[in-house]
Amino acid sequence: MAPAALPPPPSPPSSPSAQHTGAALELLVHGVGGATPQEMLGDPRTVRVTGDETAAVYRRTEDAHGEKHPERYRDEPVAEAYCWSGLTSGNGSRALWLLLLPFMVVNLAHWMRPTATGRTRAVRLYGVLVRLVALSLTVLLTAAACEVALDLLAWQCAGAEACSERRSWLGFLSAQQGGWWSQPGRRLALAAVVPSALVGLLWYLSNRTWSAYESQRPLDQGDIDVDAHDPEGVHEAHGPDAPDPDTDGAPRPPAPIRPALGRPGFWYGRRIVARLRAAHTAAGFLTVAAAVAGAAARHDRSADGPVPPFLGAAVEGGIVLCALVVVRVVCSRGRSERTRDTKLDAALITYLPGSALALLALAVVYASWSRPDWQSSGSLPGETAFRLLTLGQGVLVVALALVAQGLHRRTPEPRTVLHGLGGPAVAMLACALGGVMTGGVAQRVADWLDGPGSPGMGHGTDIAGPPVLLSWQASVIPVLLLLLLVPVLVLIVRTTRTARLLGPLIEAEYAPEPPDEGRTRRIARIRATAALTDSAPWIVGVVSGATLLLGAAAIVGSWRSDEVPGRAADGSWPLIESFAEAAQSTGSWLIGFGFVLFVAGGRRAYKDASARRTIGILWDVGTFWPRAAHPFAPPCYAERAVPDLASRMSAWTTTTPRGRLVISGHSQGSVLAASAVWQLPDTTRRRVALLTYGSPLERLYGRWFPAYFGPEPLLGLHRSVHCWRNLWRDTDPIGGPVRICADPDPGVDRGPLKDPLAYGRTTKLPLPEPILGHSDYQADPVFAEARADLLAELGPLVPRQAEAGLQKGSSGRSSG
Repeated sequence: MAPAALPPPPSPPSSPSAQHTGAALELLVHGVGGATPQEMLGDPRTVRVTGDETAAVYRRTEDAHGEKHPERYRDEPVAEAYCWSGLTSGNGSRALWLLLLPFMVVNLAHWMRPTATGRTRAVRLYGVLVRLVALSLTVLLTAAACEVALDLLAWQCAGAEACSERRSWLGFLSAQQGGWWSQPGRRLALAAVVPSALVGLLWYLSNRTWSAYESQRPLDQGDIDVDAHDPEGVHEAHGPDAPDPDTDGAPRPPAPIRPALGRPGFWYGRRIVARLRAAHTAAGFLTVAAAVAGAAARHDRSADGPVPPFLGAAVEGGIVLCALVVVRVVCSRGRSERTRDTKLDAALITYLPGSALALLALAVVYASWSRPDWQSSGSLPGETAFRLLTLGQGVLVVALALVAQGLHRRTPEPRTVLHGLGGPAVAMLACALGGVMTGGVAQRVADWLDGPGSPGMGHGTDIAGPPVLLSWQASVIPVLLLLLLVPVLVLIVRTTRTARLLGPLIEAEYAPEPPDEGRTRRIARIRATAALTDSAPWIVGVVSGATLLLGAAAIVGSWRSDEVPGRAADGSWPLIESFAEAAQSTGSWLIGFGFVLFVAGGRRAYKDASARRTIGILWDVGTFWPRAAHPFAPPCYAERAVPDLASRMSAWTTTTPRGRLVISGHSQGSVLAASAVWQLPDTTRRRVALLTYGSPLERLYGRWFPAYFGPEPLLGLHRSVHCWRNLWRDTDPIGGPVRICADPDPGVDRGPLKDPLAYGRTTKLPLPEPILGHSDYQADPVFAEARADLLAELGPLVPRQAEAGLQKGSSGRSSG
């Protein structure tokens, strides 16, 4: 042994420095709204490590090669920032995503399926029903465009002298001009360009984002050196109960079954999106073809003319056959997740939309055939189509609710929202959004064309107006708002009462500081307001249930009366008559006002990057999930972000064998971080620590998406990573505990953190401290403590004896 006077050896095995034999990396993932690398790293000088302009990993300039100098990072890890905000907020074309809001919402319903055990057929039926609801929304949006272009403009206004005279740009279509385009069939053929262009735009947006998102193939496990320090595969050959080379030799518990989000094909939906895009594009073209050919065929069947009736029957028969193929394609195949499906149904995605487009061309040629005695009057027959479409949506939603309830009863989870009915409720809201957008466009255009009168009322109007059902749907909006006043008032009273009860508890928490009534009231109000998030499910349930019932009433009312509400109530009690007229006019105004706000918001987002970023926050939450139900929904950014993070973590553990890695996610970033960890191989996952803060993993995702973030998947995530800490605050309306249920308590949740850090002015904090809520978790000292604890728990990646042998010049190599 060396005498005490001699200097100590440079790296004794028992010293703390030897415990950490490699650099530590903290991979930061921001939340919704995005953040710059400079903001995340707290340094204006940053360098891009890997990635592109859309999503990339950054470091401080001085940390560019930090792993080569681990001695510099004994106290603080090397910080990397993964910035993914470019995936959801980019150029002005992203403003067009506002048109896709109903499609995004129905896509969420697909992923809200309750947890199912051994119910494969029920799970498949759930997916089929959601995809059929999604298909109906495409048909509804296309039908709305047909209603405006074909019915209101080409059929009604161009066929009415008073209306066409006030619209000089419609003069060449006017029936009174006697030109080539004056015949109704030719007017319809020309107007079909508008809805066809809309379908083409949706196809273009879907195909463009498909090429940028779904076609980005994740790094194969074979491309990643999963266990570069175990080339013989010894660990895997010994099975999951064999001693882990990353530990001191003690066997680890069996690796949990890989959840759905960890499957190789989960974040690679190229094939399903291509199939659904072909089917929905064909459905859109077929809707336009049916509107054009149907009007001409009805005329040919009712009057002797130059066009044989069998031609119309042949075109309509082709449309029906192609529509059956579309439905079969939508129903026949869902997602493939267990393997990465690289195939493409080339014939299907080429010939199905092509066949529908060819049928549309035939319908246009057929309708353009000269029919000199054909005159347009009233409205284009389409009322029954809208009624059947709306009725079909209601039936599908009810069937979806029955399937979801059966799945929930088989595997009940207490915290699942609405007892498993979250998916059907959200699907109903998607249908309502589609109906509002449809009615809003039709009502506004009709009000613009019909002069001083109200559409459908018959007093001073130049045109008949949109289908009666759309007026009934607009009329139920004021009724729905009145019904919502009750739960809103209940929430206000409950929040006020909760804030009052929290006052004494807050003062006791910050004792012995002297009470400040204003400060206490503000903290209590923020905590009580943050708790409203947990009340969102039953609000959604009330809105969805009321929408379903009122929608059914609208269908019955329009079918029985065949009049708009204001006319249908004529001759009844004066109170009912006044209420019907008020509901119709108010609903028309509300739906029109909402449509104007919608257009104005899209126009502003197109020109203003900050407004576009605000819209991007909505997409951050709504487009995490792959496009499994609707191909025209905004693209799933996680199909790029999750493989990015998984590849970066795998690369770090491969190239830095003795390094320690903490992936640190805030808010939505914590969801991305957890999803990326699930994608890692078992051996890599055991070398990773997870730090989440302000995380909605259980509070939002676990309750709304139980099959993917429920108690079992989160418990499996905890058991598969080396260690995990989750920080949360009572003042945070989004983040919360992850509630890992295990015996003994795993100690994952750390909270609630004190917020604000100081009640009043103190010596250390002489200025008033802000209430942080969902932001700036790094400002809390507990954050640094939790990160240090995780790094300490990761510890050395090689056994201490092996490390000592290496330091003495051994040529052996660590298996970790």
